[in-house]
Amino acid sequence: MSLSPAIPPSTAATAEQVLLLEDDRLVRLTVSEELRQAGFEPVTAGTLAEAEELARSTDPALFIVDIRLPDGSGINFLRKVRAQDPDVPVVMITGHGSVQTAVEVTRLGATEYLPKPFDPEELVLLVRRALGRSREKRELRHHRQQATRSRYEELTGQSSAMLRLFELLERLEAADVPTVLIQGESGTGKELVARAIHRRSRRSEEPFLEIDCTGLDDQLVQSELFGHERGSFTDAKRRKAGLFEVAGDGTIFLDEIGELGLQTQSKLLRALENRRFKRVGGTTDIQLRARIVAATNRDLSEEVQAGRFREDLYYRLAVIPVMVPPLRERPGDVPLLVSHLTETLARRLGRDLPDISESAMKRLVSYHWPGNVRELRNVLERAMVLHRDSIEARDLPIEVGRSRGGNAANGGLRDGGIRLPEDGLDISDVEASLIAQALERTGGNKTQAGRLLGLTRFSLRYRAQKIGLID
Repeated sequence: MSLSPAIPPSTAATAEQVLLLEDDRLVRLTVSEELRQAGFEPVTAGTLAEAEELARSTDPALFIVDIRLPDGSGINFLRKVRAQDPDVPVVMITGHGSVQTAVEVTRLGATEYLPKPFDPEELVLLVRRALGRSREKRELRHHRQQATRSRYEELTGQSSAMLRLFELLERLEAADVPTVLIQGESGTGKELVARAIHRRSRRSEEPFLEIDCTGLDDQLVQSELFGHERGSFTDAKRRKAGLFEVAGDGTIFLDEIGELGLQTQSKLLRALENRRFKRVGGTTDIQLRARIVAATNRDLSEEVQAGRFREDLYYRLAVIPVMVPPLRERPGDVPLLVSHLTETLARRLGRDLPDISESAMKRLVSYHWPGNVRELRNVLERAMVLHRDSIEARDLPIEVGRSRGGNAANGGLRDGGIRLPEDGLDISDVEASLIAQALERTGGNKTQAGRLLGLTRFSLRYRAQKIGLID
């Protein structure tokens, strides 16, 4: 039941499918013929079981569902459709209608409600109207997503995690908060997020200055941040303005802030609280006007518990916490990232855009990417340098041939990823275990869970229901 954007029947290259669930054979024939003449492709079922099987094997743009059926209620089917896809139009029909029934099906998400007897032409008008509204909603969502992606073109993704990140960044555009904390694993793009925050703020015309706190001792990092007076330490041969001073009203990006020593943390906290600081060795207060955007790949709450990071500084920085999701949690974004990165690399390398084979893309999507987007970029760059016109699965590093479970993407199970016990096993138990793990890993997202197991969303849902994992 994964849907593509609806197209009006008059302009569609192929007719849109409409699944009609109706136990009365004469009604099925009459409505089917009317739909066919109107330019739709009707598929019909007389029972819930038949309809569920058809929904697995077809791709309906709209459902017409009778409420009273031989093997159950059409309202249950409405619930299943809505759980699977909250947007697909569903027209409910019944010969035993009541106000209470109409209210219930509307509450459950029915697009239209039509009591019997009805004129088939009236039903076709409802179908056209419902599909038109569905098309408008999908186009509006598409335009909003495109607009968001164009505003944050350096950050690529359509997953729910990335859309939540885009929404938060949009809110930050209107709020000039003094500190922002970006958290995420190495390689997820925390610097890109920091630059996006700066570029979309009222400070965008001011400097964006950054410092990597990794490996810097307290004296050096304090000199870089606050500046120093001549003679304040051995190598201080002249006065130097620090980043806090030079940035003015701009943005200072403190990368890997979790690496700062406790002494520097203390001085940074005072500067953030008072919005004033002194140069090292100085006595004059200087106003801190810049926004501070800090980033870390550490869990700062754990660092606080371990005594390696000041709790008060953590809370001062985390006024607006921004989480950048790891790539393994958004595998559906990999094809988009591959397209974006190969275009960027092709321009930089002065080469034509390479073709990515289906087998190569399958490996890229199935790999767990411990190095996140940075690792993906490096893999693509190496492949493009060594293989000019196209990238095949064999052109990827051997580790990229391993799936999230650690088995080879092309036949890992056959090669020994799962061993059959000497006394055998019940394969249904294996299936149940894998589906349960996939649902747990994806937080119950059936589309992503199905992708992990090579199943469609509806197939995974069908199997999960059959073994009692979900209702």
